Amino acid sequence: MNDISFNQIPKHIHGISCSVTNCAYHDGVHYCTANGILVGPSTAKNAAQTVCATFKPKQM
Repeated sequence: MNDISFNQIPKHIHGISCSVTNCAYHDGVHYCTANGILVGPSTAKNAAQTVCATFKPKQM
């Protein structure tokens, strides 16, 4: 049995789901584990014009 400390398990942001599996903050299921997120740009007029500025490519 693996002994994993609670502090080693990344916590996800409640209410924020994510399907970008190649992001460093993706938890492997469907949640974001970043400390916070930034969505922009401020000039967006609809959802299609927005992006997650917190995205960071997962190191392979």
